[in-house]
Amino acid sequence: MARADVLIVSLGGTAGLREADAELTASLRRAGARVEVATTTRPPELRTYAALELAWALNARRAAILGIREHHPRAVLYSSTTAALLGPVPGAIRFDAPAAGNRPGRHGIWQRPVEARRMKAAPLLVPWSEGGLAEAPTPRAGAVIVPFPVDASGPPEPKDIAAITYGANPEKKGLDRVLAAWARDGRTGEELVVAGLDEAAGREWVRRAGDVAAGGAGRVRFTGMIPRDEYRALLRRARVFVTAPRREDYGIAQLEALADGCQLVTNEAPGPYAALPLARTLDPRLVGDALDIRTALDDPRPGGRAAVAPFTRAAVDRVVAQELLPRLRNFANSGQGRVLAT
Repeated sequence: MARADVLIVSLGGTAGLREADAELTASLRRAGARVEVATTTRPPELRTYAALELAWALNARRAAILGIREHHPRAVLYSSTTAALLGPVPGAIRFDAPAAGNRPGRHGIWQRPVEARRMKAAPLLVPWSEGGLAEAPTPRAGAVIVPFPVDASGPPEPKDIAAITYGANPEKKGLDRVLAAWARDGRTGEELVVAGLDEAAGREWVRRAGDVAAGGAGRVRFTGMIPRDEYRALLRRARVFVTAPRREDYGIAQLEALADGCQLVTNEAPGPYAALPLARTLDPRLVGDALDIRTALDDPRPGGRAAVAPFTRAAVDRVVAQELLPRLRNFANSGQGRVLAT
């Protein structure tokens, strides 16, 4: 069997991470690399982040060892930081946000110091965004920023939905704030669609924010979990995407909304949050704790689709072919990427 150019050690703890790894694998292959993927087994749920991520890291180590023995890769790329924490050989590290940023206090009691050592020793960092790199501990390896690719999902459609949000993780995404803003700004005949949350769970969040269906306010509709194609079709029909995350490690949903022609209303959330600089440039009136949905509906400014041009699959493919793959090959050729004897 021919040696792999790159072995991706995929943590895949969420659907977003799995999709990101699939996109990177495909992009490297389009650039001409032979790529194999070592998939990490999901551990049982544990009570704390520190314990759970230790279990994930141990499983990622096992997956890496097996993948190295089977594919004899010239270079290893760990995705994400948790996959790299106990990695058996040096490798590039791909991440949306480091433990230094998203695991404060006891949640990252062992991950942060180990991560700092790994990022210092790594031959290359491959963050999703400038913001993710800025949160990484220093000193650290050199970096190539490779965004998660986002394209428009189809041709524009009539904008017959006033606003949409993604509420699969309602606490993290600030659904209470979004509903409160809709209670203030929504009007009779207008609808806020909450994707990723069913009616029963959604009504509890409505109760927390006040009854947004009363007093002439706009309607709220909960879709539950729906296929991705259906969700993107809703984005194409929506005029505004509104969100108020308590922290945003990247924000794929916001980039997708811009690509499908939505106005983006958001708060100044902490974290790497790749879409936030775009939102400030497109319309600073729509960025802040006020969540000014009414201005977005009544006085929209164009430009969202053009703003995400650096995130398109074609743009990301250029970065992978012209910057990432040559760096991985240089790493392998230097001898730094020599893997376990088998």
